[in-house]
Amino acid sequence: MSTWTTADIPSQRGRLALVTGANAGLGYWTALELARAGATVALLGRSPAALKEAEAAIGREVPGTDLVPVRLDLADLSSVEEAAAAVLALDRPLDLLVNNAGVMAVPERRTTKDGFELTFGTNHLGHFALTGRLLPALLRADAPRVVAVSALIARRRGLTFDDIAGERHYTPMGAYALSKYANIVFTQEFARRAGDKGPTAIAVHPGTASTGIQRHLPGALRAVVGVAMERVIGQRPDQAALPTLYAATKPGVPAAAFIAPTRRMETRGTPGPVKLPRTAADESVGSALWELSERLTHVTYAFR
Repeated sequence: MSTWTTADIPSQRGRLALVTGANAGLGYWTALELARAGATVALLGRSPAALKEAEAAIGREVPGTDLVPVRLDLADLSSVEEAAAAVLALDRPLDLLVNNAGVMAVPERRTTKDGFELTFGTNHLGHFALTGRLLPALLRADAPRVVAVSALIARRRGLTFDDIAGERHYTPMGAYALSKYANIVFTQEFARRAGDKGPTAIAVHPGTASTGIQRHLPGALRAVVGVAMERVIGQRPDQAALPTLYAATKPGVPAAAFIAPTRRMETRGTPGPVKLPRTAADESVGSALWELSERLTHVTYAFR
């Protein structure tokens, strides 16, 4: 089997890329490699201090690179609106939007500033609102792509959107699985609504890796999981970023594709197309999620 690595990324010079959660984990490695390929990269994250550190670190690796730090809290729709306005103020076509940031395994049910269950509100609704607000800049680009970073757990059976608030039954990983399933369903419905003239929407999952997203796990368990993910069943964070970079930059990746590691039960290996989770491409599921997301965020998409 042939392998795909960062050496295969075509030149991104003259292109504007945006990565959420760019200050750490997969987002950092994604932003770094896009910058190394020549893109101007907007680094979005909650902490200005963390963004400054990431900007400096990438600048050391890629001297002279063009980076634009923008504060974004996906758990606050007013912050999403402000971040989108800052990007639109650049007055440039947005070639690539990587919806990467997320929270995982929040121990108890919490809510966003707007009252949504925190995991679903951050991982799906925040990105839904951001993408919709950035759509005018995406539509100005020649071949724009929207990449939604999901997770292997989105393959869990029986996921539905009947209780997105988690009020009837909340479990940390159940909420995470649902939000990551929503990321995939979003790309399928986006592709249907955008048609052949809109941005190309692609879902990915990184396989298994130890990143900052496991921070809500108990300390001892977090340490064990970290070792297992990196040395036994998974891979390093820089390797786990490859499916995202493949989806973002490889010529010819079709709309609504699902990209992931292609070896060892999709936990590691070279990136490539994989099968969608069951029901993820169901039009009734996609339409229902889209309409719910518009109603909750008050953001609508105008593809023409």
